[in-house]
Amino acid sequence: MARVRAARREPGIEITPLIDVVFLLLIFFMVSSNFVQNRVIHVSLPESDSALAGSGEILQITVTAAGDYWVAGQDLGRDIESLVAAVDDYARVLTVDQLAAQSVEIRADANATHQSVIRVFDACASAGFVQVSLATAMSAQTSEFAPSQNSDPNQ
Repeated sequence: MARVRAARREPGIEITPLIDVVFLLLIFFMVSSNFVQNRVIHVSLPESDSALAGSGEILQITVTAAGDYWVAGQDLGRDIESLVAAVDDYARVLTVDQLAAQSVEIRADANATHQSVIRVFDACASAGFVQVSLATAMSAQTSEFAPSQNSDPNQ
């Protein structure tokens, strides 16, 4: 009796499942990526040893070294009335609860005048914002006034 030999296939890697996995990974990374590009306003933030990272939806108000105001990425120039109007317009669309919970971050250049920063605080206060913070960059060196990580406050 003669044996019939089965046709031998060349050993190799099946590429169809590999392509499926690559496409699934591509779709996953495309969906989970953030493609929104924020308009960048270059400011040199003052440094602080106690700088904290913020989270959530924050209204950003920027004060440049030249004294220009930016509210939510919109250039207002140096006009104080435009600043107050823009902050009021932003607050007007919020409910009372949303206004109380809304965080405002003032990103003032380290070389901006103190008066221009105070004007932003005044505009926020007149609009009803209560959670207003001043953005700083983390200092490269620790201050002698900041407590060290290993120090015991009871000593």
